[in-house]
Amino acid sequence: MWTDVADLHAFYASPTGLMARRLIRRKLRLMWPNVGGATVLGFGYATPYLRTFHREAVRVCALMPPQQGILQWTLGGKVAAGLADETMFPLPDRCIDRLLLIHAVEASEALRPMLAECWRVMADGGRMIVVAPNRRGIWARLERTPFGQGRPFSEGQIRRLLRETQFTPVRSEAALFAPPIRRRAILSTARAWERAGERWLGLIAGAILTEATKQVYSAVALPARSPFRILPAPVRPAAAREAPSERGASQTIPSLSG
Repeated sequence: MWTDVADLHAFYASPTGLMARRLIRRKLRLMWPNVGGATVLGFGYATPYLRTFHREAVRVCALMPPQQGILQWTLGGKVAAGLADETMFPLPDRCIDRLLLIHAVEASEALRPMLAECWRVMADGGRMIVVAPNRRGIWARLERTPFGQGRPFSEGQIRRLLRETQFTPVRSEAALFAPPIRRRAILSTARAWERAGERWLGLIAGAILTEATKQVYSAVALPARSPFRILPAPVRPAAAREAPSERGASQTIPSLSG
């Protein structure tokens, strides 16, 4: 079930949401340090994270499912967000170089068809990052944040899902080690929580970020087969030919020309 866009907007305007955005955006930049010349698409509720790519990418845009709803979002004074069904993006084939899915896989009502649509719009060699709630993390157990909504995943489940939908997982990162508690002490020490978590608490992170590439299999050329040929019947010596009374019983190979 998709989280309402108003609830997502309110979360990211809160101190806890600002902390989450800062920490996840740091990991996104670690995974994609440069998107120069790329077309970047976000699906789900990706707008809190897409602006960081705006000055490098050729184009940045966001799509949101109608079940979630949409808020106006602009870049450079132009509208950069639109509604789209999760299985039918209004985009041509192979037009996206980088694709960010966040607040999407845990809420999707057609998960594999959605990933197939992502595959369709991604360029050959394109890259995608899937951000999903970690089923072992504290954030997935508290419903007051979007990471506590829908279905959480383990890293192994995400990687298996990607392989089954023609993607190759290449890297995973974790974020949100600080608990989602509205206390100044937690919010002000979030970076310290992240550093400690990266060293000792990897399994209990609130979010898993998995990067994958689009699998494109090339056709294997097979040797050409010779065309089927009808060989003429051998000419038998006159002495071996049937008598006129026996010709009616003889069999001939029909001609392909009719």
